[in-house]
Amino acid sequence: MILNGGIFLNTYPNVNETKDLIKQLVSIPSPSGFTANVIQYVEDFLKELNIETQRNRKGGLIATLPGANDNEHRMLTAHVDTLGAMVKEIKSNGRLRLDLIGGFRYNSIEGEYCEIHTSSGKVITGTILMHQTSVHVYKDAGDAKRNQENMEVRIDAKVENADEIRDLGIEVGDFVSFDPRVQIADNGFIKSRHLDDKASVAILLQLIKRLKEENTALPYTTHFLISNNEEIGYGGNSNITPETVEYLAVDMGAMGDGQSTDEYTVSICVKDASGPYHFGLRKHLVQLAEANNVDYKLDIYPYYGSDASAAIRAGHDIVHGLIGPGIDSSHAFERTHETSLEYTEQLLYHYVLSNLVSY
Repeated sequence: MILNGGIFLNTYPNVNETKDLIKQLVSIPSPSGFTANVIQYVEDFLKELNIETQRNRKGGLIATLPGANDNEHRMLTAHVDTLGAMVKEIKSNGRLRLDLIGGFRYNSIEGEYCEIHTSSGKVITGTILMHQTSVHVYKDAGDAKRNQENMEVRIDAKVENADEIRDLGIEVGDFVSFDPRVQIADNGFIKSRHLDDKASVAILLQLIKRLKEENTALPYTTHFLISNNEEIGYGGNSNITPETVEYLAVDMGAMGDGQSTDEYTVSICVKDASGPYHFGLRKHLVQLAEANNVDYKLDIYPYYGSDASAAIRAGHDIVHGLIGPGIDSSHAFERTHETSLEYTEQLLYHYVLSNLVSY
């Protein structure tokens, strides 16, 4: 890897392909509970590589690459489900009240374009706004709380009451997805909603593609779980084979005051709200990064949980870890840089070729 005047020179893997794949993934609406279309996209991607997959009953997808040792397994996971909402109430003023899916704040979606996905398959657009939006009418437009009571969806249709909304096919329980507004800049930045965790899904898919194209022999049978309920806490805590020794979640690195994670390196999590990750696996990942010139940061995410921590809480006897690209403004207007994507993929590549840690 070469830095030349602050510009990252692409090496293998092809980070531009990864960014294009992220763009396609974030453009498929998939709030938790509404992930069939994006799972189908991932399944089709893997079928093109002649990778066999299976669905679990929760709707997630599992791909398995055989290894020399079939008695001890690895599992890597990333999740395609995103933040979103459901229709909570059809209001008498011709608008919708929302109930949120996932851990975020109403202020992070104020003014966002959205889509309402009806049970019949019809999609209707709208905008998420404060009820007291107009400063020409509401004195408290700037001060009113951004909460469920005050925020609503303005539907892009001529509707003035609840009956007219229902005539469109909208009903309580319909899923609401947010416009990702994805943009890829010439200087390597990619910004979009839902980089958590579709950036990591793209990285895993690119890793599988690389292993397949290079006909790489893995030392251990390795499972790749594309989970679909992580944002609500139980995406990756099932379908872990009894032979699985190591379970590595590939998710975003959280940035902010007091954090070491940035948008240009791979973040290795040492602890989150669930507690410390496995010390031996963390040391192993650091050693791999240093031996292969992979820039990394160690970090603690104070208000965070992953599919790996969910698996531990579910009682699985595994060695667990968490890494990922650094994502700015998580669960809001997210951004990362191609260097972070590439360092994450390179660390994963060296990891799946390495020996298991001692436990």
